[in-house]
Amino acid sequence: MADFVLVQGAWQGAWVWRRVLPGLWRAGHRAFAVPLTGVGERAHLMSKDIRLTTHVQDVVAVIEAEELDDVILVGHSYSGVVVTGAADRLPGRIARLVYLDAVVPRSGDSWSSGHSEDTREQRRRSIRDTGTIPPADPSAFGLEGDDAEWVRRRQTPQPGGVYEDVLVFDEARWAALPRTFIDCTAPALPTIDAARRRVRAEPGWQVLEIATGHDPMVSAPEALLDHLLSLASD
Repeated sequence: MADFVLVQGAWQGAWVWRRVLPGLWRAGHRAFAVPLTGVGERAHLMSKDIRLTTHVQDVVAVIEAEELDDVILVGHSYSGVVVTGAADRLPGRIARLVYLDAVVPRSGDSWSSGHSEDTREQRRRSIRDTGTIPPADPSAFGLEGDDAEWVRRRQTPQPGGVYEDVLVFDEARWAALPRTFIDCTAPALPTIDAARRRVRAEPGWQVLEIATGHDPMVSAPEALLDHLLSLASD
């Protein structure tokens, strides 16, 4: 039995794992999806005071409250930064980090670090005007039809305070952890390109692929579940 903790990317809530969690439970694993403050199930807590450390603490709190050890910690998209920060706070309790089409930060990076200047300026402008970043259209994630509509109606704005907060962590301790990158290739989301290149250029990475878009928990849940179950059996 393994302990899974799943953390979704920007604009989405723990609801996005609905098609993956039952398969983990049926296989005998404990699995938890973490609601992040100000988004999804906790959109009512939106505040200008929400920072990257808030979301890191959301993840840490679940692991500590559920008394989890040897955790397979999965971060999707933006939450590659979040799970990196959580693992740094919980030395000895993370068995594997899984970056699901996710940002892979270096110490001193922020979520924004891998984005183009055009993307950064567009998001900075929104943060100045509203304090938030509006949701991306699900079509950018390769979703269409009912799947796109389901995600579109449930996404909520992302707290702007998390965008350029810098994460500082122990890179040597992080590099000693088993690390998997799951690359979603069809279509590949451009803002993840820097992470794709990095994990193929550096040692210590296991790279898996799914021929689907950026939200495989919606568009290819069985393929994602197969990868996660294989990691639990390693």
